[in-house]
Amino acid sequence: MTTPAAADNHHVIQVRGARENNLRNVDVDLPKRRLTVFTGVSGSGKSSLVFGTIAAESQRLINETYSAFLQSFMPALGRPDVDGLHNLSAAIVVDQERMGANSRSTVGTATDAYTMLRIVFSRLGTPHVGTSGAFSFNLPEGMCPRCEGVGQISDIDVDELVDRTKSLNEGAITVPGYAVDSWMWQVMAHSGFYDPDKKLADFTEQEWEDFLHKPSCKVKVGSNNFTYEGLVVKLQRTVLVKDRDAMQAHIRAFVDRAVVFRTCPECDGTRLTRAALSSRIDGVNIAECSAMQISDLAAFVRRIEDPSVAPLLAGLRELLDSLVEIGLGYLSLDRASGTLSGGEAQRVKMVRHLGSSLTDVTYVFDEPTIGLHPHDIRRMNDLLLRLRDKGNTVLVVEHKPEVIEIADHVVDLGPRAGSNGGEICYSGDVPGLRASGTLTGEHLSHRAKLRPEVRPRTGSLSITGADQHNLRNVSVEIPTGVLTVVTGVAGSGKSSLIHGNLPGREGVVVADQSPIRGSRRSNPATYTGLLNPIRTAFAKANGVKAALFSANSEGACPKCNGLGLVYTDLAMMAGVASVCEECEGKRFTAEVLAYTLDGRNIHEVLSMSIEEAYDFFTAKGQARTILGRLKDVGLGYLRLGQPLNTLSGGERQRLKLAIHMAEKGATYVLDEPTTGLHLADVDQLLALLDRLVEAGNTVVVIEHHQAVMAHADWLIDLGPGAGHDGGRIVFEGTPSELVEKGETLTARHLREYVGA
Repeated sequence: MTTPAAADNHHVIQVRGARENNLRNVDVDLPKRRLTVFTGVSGSGKSSLVFGTIAAESQRLINETYSAFLQSFMPALGRPDVDGLHNLSAAIVVDQERMGANSRSTVGTATDAYTMLRIVFSRLGTPHVGTSGAFSFNLPEGMCPRCEGVGQISDIDVDELVDRTKSLNEGAITVPGYAVDSWMWQVMAHSGFYDPDKKLADFTEQEWEDFLHKPSCKVKVGSNNFTYEGLVVKLQRTVLVKDRDAMQAHIRAFVDRAVVFRTCPECDGTRLTRAALSSRIDGVNIAECSAMQISDLAAFVRRIEDPSVAPLLAGLRELLDSLVEIGLGYLSLDRASGTLSGGEAQRVKMVRHLGSSLTDVTYVFDEPTIGLHPHDIRRMNDLLLRLRDKGNTVLVVEHKPEVIEIADHVVDLGPRAGSNGGEICYSGDVPGLRASGTLTGEHLSHRAKLRPEVRPRTGSLSITGADQHNLRNVSVEIPTGVLTVVTGVAGSGKSSLIHGNLPGREGVVVADQSPIRGSRRSNPATYTGLLNPIRTAFAKANGVKAALFSANSEGACPKCNGLGLVYTDLAMMAGVASVCEECEGKRFTAEVLAYTLDGRNIHEVLSMSIEEAYDFFTAKGQARTILGRLKDVGLGYLRLGQPLNTLSGGERQRLKLAIHMAEKGATYVLDEPTTGLHLADVDQLLALLDRLVEAGNTVVVIEHHQAVMAHADWLIDLGPGAGHDGGRIVFEGTPSELVEKGETLTARHLREYVGA
């Protein structure tokens, strides 16, 4: 018998002494070319092990193979805190990060499907209009000249800029920064092109033109020379070119009022030149192909036969079929990438890797089932297994039992969260996990029960004739005073129905998973207003002013400006973040750190978890109330000073929910609140939703988790399918009615779940 070659011995990834974040010297072996699922409660250390240690080191080692010059353009990756990592392979992280909101990026450009389609049209379209670039709305030769390939043009609503019934001296300009006697106002009023005492409504055509649209020119006011330009010209140059998110709130509100986007009349929103739109295959042009639902486009492409582009057509068919198979057949190629949900974005990225010929790669997924109905989870499982069967190592952080069931290997972290987590509780196969006595093992077959009786509604919220996206004139009564769950397969129209019609109504509070606007200075203490009572308590105990206890104010360490880290730009090499030597990462001056409250200084208090802080602030004050709410939403393990940009989508949503919980008699709209929650924590969430309802609120939840469906008072099921096969209400009633006599996909899965 021949001895195996040395290369064949590397069949496990060895992690030795991992200490990133809350990991406690973790040692674990992960089988290569297998599917490993990482489980454990939120904050137990799963992400620290998978993303913060294994994936981070793999990517850092790959970056090190490039020249120093190339590395200077790459993000700085510090070495994770670990003694040893052996037998790593190249890691590809497929995460939940939403795709950039660049208006030029679409599903078609992000998956390369549109690029392939352009080549097909440049070869087979009639009349022939040139190279594939002529069909690209991102290249000068293909973009519509009027809207420059964006599909929309912005018009300024002049009546949001001025009050025509007034003169300039009476304050006719209503734009922020143009108050009477302000600098900008003076340049306009003294320009000499019109009388500042004349009402705008009485301006001649020439005066009106000079006032709004005159190009930049020099004017003499008294003995000074100034540059004058019309109001609209100036606004377009100074305000409208800025990124909306970077604007101050009052400017953003003004821009949202004053700028009206409408479909470009030249290209009718297709983004392309007339020449590109004239070229057709089987009577269909490229814009019509992009607007088709992907499942329909796949059928259309299958009908095209031409030996000159046969390999390309085969590749395009495979790509479109993969998109359908992964449950994204309801999208169209012209859908803007920025409008995709986190789960959709992750699945779009996944498709790119399915067609790849690479093997022996480590794929890392972060809760790939987010936003998926139980029906779609089965397809997702098939994909994960296909990636594994190609010879790749697949690592998945996941809570859903359906995904844990298919794992070759499970690593369970815990036993709890934060400082009570970070240990390996179990490592082995699924039957072993069931018998392990761990929290995950015990909850694997745990089922929430249907309510014995549903709560009575107090009234209803009406939605009539909703037709956003794929909704088909939907009218529905959402009961108030109870827990309503809106469900249906991905793409059935749930978000369009709820987010398109409820926000903005009086008393409606939306807590979603979108990023929280904030810098690396923001943390749970600053975001929830908790820092104020903490600072006041410190100030009172020490007889000094409260501003000293803010790392963004007087007490900040001068060297790092209260960040705790110093960012160094190394010019030609990657920038580095290092702990500030002066304050040792504590963010405050030594003088401030000398003041204590019950024996703890401000740094020690901000390092506490929410749970520890709740026990520390025993007096029934504002601090304890806020901490109590944070504990109620299951965030007891977060540190008060943890930067907000390190929180997951589910954690961000629960943080927003905690802030809104003070409001009484509200309607709460939650979007998949079980995201990132361990099976054991879902029960805690259900108890919280019950408490909100019992306090007289209405709770509307968009959710696929069967435990939440079973627990609802009322269910609204959309479907029957996705995209143009969805957009209708296929069931409304109580969960027990759905289980008893429902015919929908949801009914089938819920019946199976409750064992009926």
